[in-house]
Amino acid sequence: MAESNQTIDGNLLAAKSLAHFGVDHMFGVVGIPVTSFANRAVSLGIRFIAFHNEQSAGYAASAYGYLAHRPGVLLTVSGPGCVHGLAGLSNAMINTWPMILISGSCDQNDAGRGDFQELDQIEAVKPFSKFSVKAKHVSDIPKAVAQVLHWASSGRPGGCYLDLPTDVLHQTISNSEAETLLSEAETFINKTTETPNLIRNVSDIEQTVSLLRNAKRPLIVFGKGAAYSRAENELKKLVETTGIPFLPTPMGKGLVSDTHELAATAARSLAIGKCDVALVIGARLNWLLHFGEPPKWSKDVVFILVDVSEEEIELRKASVNVGVGLVGDAKCVLEIVNKAIKDEPFCLGKSHPWVEELAKKAKDNVVKMEVQLAKVVVPFNYYTPLKIIRDAILGVGSPAPVVVSEGANTMDVGRAVLVQTEPRTRLDAGTWGTMGVGLGYCIAAAVAAPERLVVAVEGDSGFGFSAMEVETLVRYQLPVIVIVFNNGGVYGGDRRSPEEIGGPHKEDPAPTSFVPGAAYHTLIEAFGGKGYLVGTPEELKSALSESFSARKPAVINVIIDPYAGSESGRMQHKN
Repeated sequence: MAESNQTIDGNLLAAKSLAHFGVDHMFGVVGIPVTSFANRAVSLGIRFIAFHNEQSAGYAASAYGYLAHRPGVLLTVSGPGCVHGLAGLSNAMINTWPMILISGSCDQNDAGRGDFQELDQIEAVKPFSKFSVKAKHVSDIPKAVAQVLHWASSGRPGGCYLDLPTDVLHQTISNSEAETLLSEAETFINKTTETPNLIRNVSDIEQTVSLLRNAKRPLIVFGKGAAYSRAENELKKLVETTGIPFLPTPMGKGLVSDTHELAATAARSLAIGKCDVALVIGARLNWLLHFGEPPKWSKDVVFILVDVSEEEIELRKASVNVGVGLVGDAKCVLEIVNKAIKDEPFCLGKSHPWVEELAKKAKDNVVKMEVQLAKVVVPFNYYTPLKIIRDAILGVGSPAPVVVSEGANTMDVGRAVLVQTEPRTRLDAGTWGTMGVGLGYCIAAAVAAPERLVVAVEGDSGFGFSAMEVETLVRYQLPVIVIVFNNGGVYGGDRRSPEEIGGPHKEDPAPTSFVPGAAYHTLIEAFGGKGYLVGTPEELKSALSESFSARKPAVINVIIDPYAGSESGRMQHKN
């Protein structure tokens, strides 16, 4: 029989479609009806990273989309598998990262009759998906794959959903028809591929440059949108050409090194409180930036917003003074801005009063922090181990490790202590402040940037959400070191006041308490990884040195004083 007359089923065609359009990694949990699909994908050269839980796999897929600058793909079973996958899809939506959720679903002929794991999955994903499509026949698969890949990355990136019913995965077509369908799907991609957004009005660029040139206290703010667009070279050029101080959001750290002389991170309150013009690039004026409103910001500040979404800029115009809105990819927009400044250059200079004021405040705060870090406190507070970890990470050099951080106090204090010197080397709880992302993010980073060591700095509560994925680290031998700050619970165990302890269950552990002194390091040892238990500076330094050199999966269990830190970290006012 000629090869063109041979048939292939929906599983193979779905795998072929993903491979055809450049997908080389998938994350997920297999089972009915998608196991054959995953196996076929692997046979075609797609690396499948199998997890224990779809939630962690989804977080990995979302972070992979950010780090790799192309959609991360999550594969789940039907029904509850799809529901678990919504964690990752919603995470991609809120952080504006490109991701595809692919779920199997029940046989279409049995829909509405209570079939195995039956769920209207198209309806279930609606709140979190830019675009959703069900392949109702095997011939629909190539175009459906092309559509979700396109829409996930177009405009403002986000999550998309592809539904593959059981009967469709079992249907067959000829090889020749499959090739024709793939070619037609490629035509769709070519027709709909976007060119980078161009500024509509030259006057918007002129006004941007004029506002920056005439500002007395300008500030450049950038976030993970700028990191996603790979705008680091353009950002550094803008900062160094104009001499304007800069402030990154947490995941924007490293686009321009935290150690740069114009970094205003250590003088954040002064910088946002007194700046008169703020150029905000790839960052939303949401809670992380206090909505751009007083009292944190000056009531007279003028914003220049650079965002890929025109809707985002229009939204902010209702509450703050937006002098200019530049719609487009951050890298492309900054190239145009830099060219305009080159034609009529200006630079604040080190002796400019604003630059001097921020530099002095930053220096004073850094000195205060270093005094705090110089104190060796045992049992550990947060500062003593974080300083040791900071120095160990900086000691690695380039390529710098990717730091994954989650927890309340662990993440909050760590953000101030840990230093990012290279782009996209910090992943944390993000726009939603999501706990449980840690191990998924670690795996995504190790896969997307195999040249980098990955170091997770986690609270024991955050670690617990996905701790079983340490087996995944060992199974794939990923260079991930997980450092658990073990303080015996959420925020630090039992912190109830006497009046809060009562009722028939008062002898139960507090809602915030875990088992004291939990041996988290032994969990990875059960799977053949390396575990460390540390409680002194010497023990921590030794564990970091050994594990960093080995570049093998490890868990370092750092015992922290349960009364160090504060409830809810820096968000006490909301709890």
